[in-house]
Amino acid sequence: MTAQILAVIIFLAMFILVITEVWERHVVTLGCGLLTLVFVLGFAMHDMGAIVETLNLHSIFQADFWIVSEAAGEATSGINWETIIFIAGMMIMVEGMAHVGFFRWLCMKIAKMVKYQVIPIFITFMLLSFFLAMFIDSITVILFLAAVTIELAQLLKFNPVPMILAEVFCANLGGSATMCGDPPNIIIGTSFGYSFADFVKNTGLIAVISLVVIVFYFYFIFRKELKADVASGNTNQVYPDPSEAITSKSGFAINTVIFLCAVILLVTHAQTGLTVAFIGVAVGAASLIASGKHAKELIKKIDYKTLLFFIGLFVVVGGLEQTGILKVLADWIGKISGGDIKLMIAIIIIVSAVASAFIDNIPFAATMIPVISNLSATLGVDLSLLSWTLAMGTDIGGSATPIGASANVVGIATAAKEGHIIKWGKYCKAMFPATAIVIAISIVVIYARYL
Repeated sequence: MTAQILAVIIFLAMFILVITEVWERHVVTLGCGLLTLVFVLGFAMHDMGAIVETLNLHSIFQADFWIVSEAAGEATSGINWETIIFIAGMMIMVEGMAHVGFFRWLCMKIAKMVKYQVIPIFITFMLLSFFLAMFIDSITVILFLAAVTIELAQLLKFNPVPMILAEVFCANLGGSATMCGDPPNIIIGTSFGYSFADFVKNTGLIAVISLVVIVFYFYFIFRKELKADVASGNTNQVYPDPSEAITSKSGFAINTVIFLCAVILLVTHAQTGLTVAFIGVAVGAASLIASGKHAKELIKKIDYKTLLFFIGLFVVVGGLEQTGILKVLADWIGKISGGDIKLMIAIIIIVSAVASAFIDNIPFAATMIPVISNLSATLGVDLSLLSWTLAMGTDIGGSATPIGASANVVGIATAAKEGHIIKWGKYCKAMFPATAIVIAISIVVIYARYL
């Protein structure tokens, strides 16, 4: 009982400190992780085996960490090193692509293809945001897309805020479509052994259906602003050449090939047997080799704080799992739903969405992994069904508020730097209904397809 109380206190303290941003979030999770190891698993439980299992270092040296085995599919306990290694490798690849001007070139190329018309740019940039976020971290997608949007806004004399808001939402939606698109999906996929194709066939279908509705939704609510911008545009403007964004033609070609190879490896990893950890190391190493003398620069640009945040988070959640708290939570959800699968799905997706709107969806997803695993084991509910429900709730719920997802924060901050302030009212008025629409679509599709 003492161990359980301590685990809950540390977990709640971690959440509060992460939300209030008293200290940087990686410092908070690492500190709480250390407290969990020492006081919960050490002093309270006196269980060295639980500490070893939570740190999970031995998993890295097992063959099935790199090559999928027949036994894959059971949730791992403690630190999910496969997630961390994969994200680190993708960070290196993305930095390599950014260094040669890939993202700016792509945005400018698309703008040129639609002849620098505001409404076509609005629609194509939403689609671009969705597509890129399927394979690349949404933070990176918005960082470059918002910057180019503001550049085009200054060039074409339109208000970039509607476009940035639409791009942010579509990035979060695109991230829900694949296993590598959003951190919660990476955690779910690596924990339960799902493939890239599994996500595409399930959450991907929901995301694509939602995208069609969302494009019409954002056009409808912003149509007056967009049409006013079109009317005030300067038709005699000289436009930049997209090729000017490329800093190295050879580097651009090589990094494009690496990106395409990464996509192919991710799409086929169920057939090849290569884990996402292996793919992360492979594309990261290829990017470093391709960058040559700039390799050290790419390594320095890795977001180590995010990786450390993950490590501390997994340890704290591991403490909850080792003390049995998460099984209690699973039993409670099962009791509240009365074993009714439809009600259980509604509870998981709505609670996930509401929670993710105000707190980081990464720790929430990590916390819920063993919960849905326990629900599946005790009530006989299909684990994959609960997984897709959790993924959509956490991925989409974060779009509802300015602080719900990292992409939101980056988009707002990028706009603010150029004097375009997006207040809570403006943000929520557009994004909350969009979030509610996608959650409703998710519930309907899940009910219609699986039940």
